[in-house]
Parts: sequence; structure tokens; C-alpha cells
Amino acid sequence: MGRIGAAVVGTGFIGPVHVEALRRLGVQVVGVLGSSAEQSRRAADRLGLERAYGSLDELLADPAVQAVHLASPNRLHFEQCRAALAAGKHVVCEKPLAMNSQETRELVRLAESSKRVCAVNYNIRFYPLCLEARARIQHGELGDVLHVTGSYVQDWLLRDTDFNWRVLAEEGGELRAVADIGTHWLDLMGFITGLRVVEVCADLKTIHPVRRRPRGPVATFQGKETRQEGLEAVAVTTEDYGSVLLRFDNGAPGVLTVSQVTAGRKNCLRYEIAGSQSALAWNSERPEELWIGHRDRPNEALLRDPALLGTDARRFTDYPGGHAEGFPDSFKQLYRCVYQAITGAGDAAPWYPTFRDGHREVLLCEAILKSHRERRWVDVPAE
Repeated sequence: MGRIGAAVVGTGFIGPVHVEALRRLGVQVVGVLGSSAEQSRRAADRLGLERAYGSLDELLADPAVQAVHLASPNRLHFEQCRAALAAGKHVVCEKPLAMNSQETRELVRLAESSKRVCAVNYNIRFYPLCLEARARIQHGELGDVLHVTGSYVQDWLLRDTDFNWRVLAEEGGELRAVADIGTHWLDLMGFITGLRVVEVCADLKTIHPVRRRPRGPVATFQGKETRQEGLEAVAVTTEDYGSVLLRFDNGAPGVLTVSQVTAGRKNCLRYEIAGSQSALAWNSERPEELWIGHRDRPNEALLRDPALLGTDARRFTDYPGGHAEGFPDSFKQLYRCVYQAITGAGDAAPWYPTFRDGHREVLLCEAILKSHRERRWVDVPAE
């Protein structure tokens, strides 16, 4: 995959994760763009990259760059995606794809007319045991899906002194916990089950309507490591917690709980899918185990081992059993899929989340916010 040159926009928590994953695949990372020329230079030096771009225009004009990874704040995604597509680049964008469904609908149109590979970074799809769960459902091993339950919980915003740009609606959007982490769960459940959420009923809560922020930027997950001096009060309207009742298009119910204020849970996505024949459960903090539930015989715990997985999952796992694959590997496997689509190698193209998937998640978020505000069930618009 070294024939393709990539550049990464964003130097905070997730941008370097993109850089590392691309390098592990053998994709040439040409350079990086931060929020300023100084930030770009510091990041390029830290990551050992040749080029530190001074602007997005400079990056997009670089003929060595064929693919752009956007790991910038949410409010910038729409304009940056649009500019990258106009420059003829392939695009991998962090979620959410844009701030509202009008913007995401336009990006879907531009992406599909551009004939470029355009992906949204729902990396959790590419944990091998999530791919195994999907294959088992597709092959009918669970029977009919009866109901789906799960959660995504963290603790990095537990205290009112924990702060990040994501808590501000003008920076990240009117939804936060649901949009930031809940959409990972929603995308994953759609991918694994093949079902679409058609109706939602949501209850959201802002635990800290006033937070105290330090003077200066705070990187994601790093607030608890900063000194708590000279703080200023900031009003917050985005939710710290939410529970959402779901209705899937086969009639099955579901429930999702999200929280960024659950002490001790660092980054824990869980799901349980109940079928008419058996059930499956998985926990991202124990990603090497898939629980398989039975009615009439002992339950099973499948440990990730390529020799024990089906063909679908085996193609996206690189280490033998007992050699753990985790969070960074899910990015590598997602980008393997994306860059195979770019180069025309293999048949992996349908697996990665497209801009259409990103649009669907924003439609879901808008329905969830409307449901919470109007205190009722709300239909999710068709795409």
C-alpha cells in the first residue's frame, strides 16, 4: 500500500492514532496539519513526519497526497471534506461526518459523484470478534434477532473540572455523549445485525451544566492530568448521560445507555444481541472474548484466534491466539479495508463505513435530540 500518500489533519488525541495505523499498513504518511503552523511543526517533529503544513490549502495542493484523514474538531468536518473532495482526494473523516443532516446529505452527494473512496472512522467494526458476530448472524446461527441491549460508558468527564472542546455545542454539536460515543454503538449494531433503527425515544441529562475549564487547550482524555488552578466557569448544554429506547426495522426493540461520567469505566462499549436460537455478547474492555449464550447446552466463550474464526473475521486479524489485538489494531484493519478499495486490491470495499453511513448516524442523532426535547417516540427519517 506504499504507493498511496496520505496526510492527517488534526494533532490531538486521535490524529496520531491515524498516523500510527497508516504506517503499520505501509501507507506513506506525507505530513500533518495542526491548528497552526507551529502546531503542525511540533506534531511533525514528534511523529517523525517530513512535512508540516501551514494550511489546508497547502496540504490539498500537495501532489504527493492522494488521501486525507480528517481528525479535526467536528465543526470543521463539512468544509474540510468538501475541500478535499474538490481537490480530488480520497477522504477518511472522524465522526460525526458533519454538524447536521443537511451537511451530511451534501457530502454524500459529493462523495458519490466524485468516485473517490470516502469513509467515516467507525473503527469498532473492525475488532475481529465483532466481525465474527456479524458473520454468525448473517449465517443464521442466532435465528431471528429478538432484542438488542448495550452501552458505551467512560469516566473522563466525571468531574466539573474535566473539560474539552467536545462539551461545547458550538464546537462539537448539540449532542455530545450520544454523538461522540453512542454513534459508535449504533453504527456497530447496524453493521453486525444488518438492521436499521427506525424509531427512538430518548432521555438525556447534563450532569454538569456548569464546568470549570483551564485557561488554554485541553486534549481529549487529558483533562484529569492538568493542574486545577485558575479555572473559569463555562455553561454547558450538551449531555453527559443518555438512555435511548430503539425500534429496529424488523420490529425488534433495543436500548442504548451512554455516559461520560461513570467512574472507573475508561472506554467500555458493551452489547448483547438476543436471537431466537442463541445470543452473543461482547465488551470492548475485554475485546478478545465473545460470549455465546445457549438455552439447552453450556454457554461458550470464544477467544480470538484466527484458527477458530470464520473467513470474514480471519481476514482482519493478524496475530495468533493469545497475542492480543485491541484499539490501535481496529484502526489498522479499517484502513486496510479503505486502502484496498482505493488501490482496487481485494474485495474489501463493502466493509468500511461510507459517508452514507455517516449521514445515517447524524439522522439518528437528530431524531434522538428531537425525542428528548419533545418527550416522545420519534421516527428516524429514511435516507
